[in-house]
Amino acid sequence: MRIEPNKTQALVIDIQEKLFPHINNNEQLLQNTVTLIKGLKLLEIPFILNEQYPKGLGHTVEPIKELLKDEIAYEKVTFSCCQTEATMHAIKNKNKKFVIVFGVEAHVCVLQSVLDLLEAGFTPVLVTDCIDSRNSNDKRVAIERMTQAGAIPTTYESLLFELCASAKNKVFKEISNLIK
Repeated sequence: MRIEPNKTQALVIDIQEKLFPHINNNEQLLQNTVTLIKGLKLLEIPFILNEQYPKGLGHTVEPIKELLKDEIAYEKVTFSCCQTEATMHAIKNKNKKFVIVFGVEAHVCVLQSVLDLLEAGFTPVLVTDCIDSRNSNDKRVAIERMTQAGAIPTTYESLLFELCASAKNKVFKEISNLIK
């Protein structure tokens, strides 16, 4: 099943100031996520940005916040983004089959969002090198569970080139330069 740009949206989950420093491999995660977001923006993929209880966990970390400054940050207290009415409404309104999913924590908010997306009839695309948890085993088990449930696992580089589809794509060179 090929992931096509015109059928795709992105769901950013809880990459927040007070939680992020405690996430395993957070510097690499940030670098991968920034590259992914820049590439998705070049490909004109729409975003939905979520923040778990920002009063307690702070807002989205600055490099990502800056890249997504034009996006509404949907506040949530449920672990699944899909259990927040405003977020689910935004996902449904975009009318896109594929939902690229990335953020933290893999075994809590990412996992529950992916399960709810599947239940709602969407196809989650799990960017495995743009999610993590405090504990690497939690991430590993969460990825297994999400893929067994039906999520499509990928990496940011693989996904960006799949969405690009061809070296003749007008943004191919920019995407290629991001990956280098």
